Amino acid sequence: MSFENRTTRELVQIAAAGGGFELNGEIKTTRELVQIAAAGANSGANLIFIGLSKLSTRELVQIAAAGKGCVTLSE
Repeated sequence: MSFENRTTRELVQIAAAGGGFELNGEIKTTRELVQIAAAGANSGANLIFIGLSKLSTRELVQIAAAGKGCVTLSE
């Protein structure tokens, strides 16, 4: 299943329901990744965001903080 083809709203719904998934973060904005991470944090979902090597440390910290330990960040 390709999660990259789903809208941010759909990904937030999946994460909020407790569904974990791996997502190529290059196709989403930092704001969108923060929204998805926050939804996952509230449900305890296990999220993996890959392709984040171009993001700044500040952006990575925003995503990680929103995920509250439920998000793995990868290059």
